[in-house]
Order: sequence, then structure tokens, then C-alpha cells
Amino acid sequence: MTAGGFLRYWLPPLLYLVLIFLLSGMSSPPLPVGWDGNLLHYPEYAVLGLLLARALEGGRRAAPLLPFLVGAFLLAVVLGALDELHQSFVPGRMPDPVDWFHDAVGAAAGAAAWGIWRWIRSF
Repeated sequence: MTAGGFLRYWLPPLLYLVLIFLLSGMSSPPLPVGWDGNLLHYPEYAVLGLLLARALEGGRRAAPLLPFLVGAFLLAVVLGALDELHQSFVPGRMPDPVDWFHDAVGAAAGAAAWGIWRWIRSF
């Protein structure tokens, strides 16, 4: 993959991960008014799952899709676990296996969304 290809596909998920880790490093991260922080795990990791699936595919539309989707899901689950571990070092925060489960469900939805998007675009 060229440097331009790397930036095109991997820069978005890497920057998004930095944002996730910065927010989880705050004792009281800012939340939209009226939002439950627990429910934000779903869309937060859905976006990550989608971005990771896109990056792993890297524009190779002729390649089989399932390995990219599974890889994106597994990578997001590992990153979610690392984020929960990271929170154990933040005052006022603690790791929560339930949050990690919500991360995994969101990541699965995001990877699936990328698969559906790629399928729709194939017509």
C-alpha cells in the first residue's frame, strides 16, 4: 500500500482512536445534554468498526469481504478492552466488562454496516 493509500484508509480510524482514548482519559468526559454515557458505547464503537473494516479492506473490492469484517470486529474488541484497561488509571473512572460488551456490539454493527454498504455498492 502506498503512503497515500495508508493515509486514505488508516488515518481516519487512527485519529478516531486518539479521540476515543482522549475522551476516556477524562474523569468527566463531556456528553451531549440528555445523553446516557452508557448508551454512547454503541455508536462510538460502531463508527470504529466501520472505519476499521474500511481500512482493512483498503479499496480491494474484489477480495472476499468476510475476513475484513471479522478482522475489524476483533480489532475493535481488543481496542475496547485496552480502552477499558486505560480507564483503570483515570481518577474517577473504572473498567467495566458491560461497557466492553456494549463496545463489541457496536463494533459488530459498524463492521456489518460496512459489509452492507459494500454489498449495496456492488449493484
